[in-house]
Amino acid sequence: MSNEIFEKGLKIRTEVLGKEYVDKAINSANDFNRDFQEFMTEYCWGAVWGREGLSRKQRSLNNLCMLAALNRSAEFEMHFRGALRNGCSIEEIKETLLQIGIYCGVPAAVEAFRIGKRVLDEIEYSEKNQES
Repeated sequence: MSNEIFEKGLKIRTEVLGKEYVDKAINSANDFNRDFQEFMTEYCWGAVWGREGLSRKQRSLNNLCMLAALNRSAEFEMHFRGALRNGCSIEEIKETLLQIGIYCGVPAAVEAFRIGKRVLDEIEYSEKNQES
């Protein structure tokens, strides 16, 4: 697939989720899921994330709320990492997760905080090992 919206989406998707993640998703696509990967890249990332109405930080925080409400832990973790890449501070994410607890329920916030802590611990561990 080669069109302007897809290319825009691929660029945004890579910047938010990381080159390694996106390359793996795109390069491991097969006849069964290739159309979906292209569709998602073009429409989710190009047509929607590529709009001017919200900043990437705002979109990231919105996604965390929706994914927590839907109990989509794998996607939540991926977008938690993306939120950090998009410049969301730990404080902004923490406040978002507290709001999730009020509007989506405490179990959703418990899982969100659990995932967030694990991601932050992994990042801290990785940074410490790079310094050594």
